[in-house]
Amino acid sequence: MIWNQTAHFGAGAISVIPDEIASRGFTKAFVVTDAVLVQAGVTSRVTDLLDAVGFAYEVYSDVTPNPAIEAVQAGVAAFAASGADVLIAVGGGSPQDTCKAIGIITANPEFSDVRSLEGVAATKNPSVPIIAIPTTAGTASETTINYVITDVERSRKFVCVDPHDIPILAIVDSEMMSSAPRALRVATGLDALTHAIEGYTTKGAWELSDLLHMKAITTIAQSLRASVDGDPVAAERMALAQYVAGMGYSNVGLGLVHGMAHPLGAFYNAPHGVANGILLAPVMAFNALATGERFRDIAVAFAVADAATLPLNEVRAAAVRAVADFAQSLGNPTRLRDIGAQTEDLPALAQAAFDDVCTGGNPRDVTVDDIRDLYASLM
Repeated sequence: MIWNQTAHFGAGAISVIPDEIASRGFTKAFVVTDAVLVQAGVTSRVTDLLDAVGFAYEVYSDVTPNPAIEAVQAGVAAFAASGADVLIAVGGGSPQDTCKAIGIITANPEFSDVRSLEGVAATKNPSVPIIAIPTTAGTASETTINYVITDVERSRKFVCVDPHDIPILAIVDSEMMSSAPRALRVATGLDALTHAIEGYTTKGAWELSDLLHMKAITTIAQSLRASVDGDPVAAERMALAQYVAGMGYSNVGLGLVHGMAHPLGAFYNAPHGVANGILLAPVMAFNALATGERFRDIAVAFAVADAATLPLNEVRAAAVRAVADFAQSLGNPTRLRDIGAQTEDLPALAQAAFDDVCTGGNPRDVTVDDIRDLYASLM
């Protein structure tokens, strides 16, 4: 199992940044974030700490949702020009993923085309050191060996899997997530739930990852609603739960929900968590026969009545209903048309999902036709 060397948790945890930087002997930081976080004053919560101790840094905020190859390449060039020796990622999945790609390519310039990093990347050198500070409770990119890049030219997203990219330090501070709007909290929370459920049911799941994923599922089921409505205690629980889910899935893989969500992001720039929230329950229903007793555990986590004693077919159906009702109660869309999907794109979407690296971990084997039918059922 591969995790961060060091992680700090809790409200106000970013206060450790100056000491952590000093203890590691860094001289200048390259802060990767996005313009929205800069304008909202979120990024300055970190840079103010650097200013207070006179630590040099540059801010790179040219990061957009579903980061593209070209944005990564621009970031690599900007980092090289900065003279920095440590990367600090401040943001949700897009800044985190962009930062990872910058760090990996800087240390392994033979992958500067970015596309060659797809799948299990054959890099030789660890990334430039990364300090990862998430601002959403969902992606868990701060503790995973994965990142996702968009190939705009080919209308596809691809997953890069590389133990060399894991940040040396993660700081999971729920106060850094406090300014996220409700819709974003819903989307990222459903992303975290999808990570946990897919990680629990993927072909690679085993005893240690099961412990992590069930803890995450239970905590998310109990905390996400209150968190999106602004409860600070629930927000802190969600911050931890999404990290725990990331610890698990990063090491055992995901499944068809992510395989189908990635093309929706590439084709329509659909928010990843929203797409996951639409797909999760229907894909669970598709997978049910291949999951043994695992849906019973999920039903228990969602407080389904008599979940421990219901017949297996009934408890599986109840788990699917509980997850569907949960996502719908948070206001997540239920149809792919709501995020821009077009019927004429279904064959291409299905092929892209079938080819996605996450799909291979699905507990039930799947064909291109199966995927197209699932997409069609959700239009």
